[in-house]
Amino acid sequence: MPAINVLANVFTTIDNTESRRKSECIIMPTSKLSGEVLSTLKKDGYIEDFEYFDDKRGGKFKVKLLAKISKCGSISPRFKVKKNEYARWEQQYLPSYSRGMLLVTTNEGVMSHHDALNKGIGGLLIGYVY
Repeated sequence: MPAINVLANVFTTIDNTESRRKSECIIMPTSKLSGEVLSTLKKDGYIEDFEYFDDKRGGKFKVKLLAKISKCGSISPRFKVKKNEYARWEQQYLPSYSRGMLLVTTNEGVMSHHDALNKGIGGLLIGYVY
């Protein structure tokens, strides 16, 4: 059985559900990182809410969507990014400067690249959403 990229699965499920104009989706399996990504998406207003269910088989997230996501995806391999390099990656993954965000995992947790810029820290790029 091939290994599942849990984070890519989160973004793919959300993207597919949004494109079908459904209001909620179930994401499984889960991980601590995918939980942090969902809470960052909630904080920045891309999803309404999410809930964790322990089914004794890896768990599930039930995600309520707001129909605000046009496209999202994971970035693989995870590129290291320095605090002054975000503009270059924005050009590569986002449609315009003012639209969307890159998701960055830092030593302070998962956050948007806007928050990381304000705090002046770098990290690893793990995904994008707009």
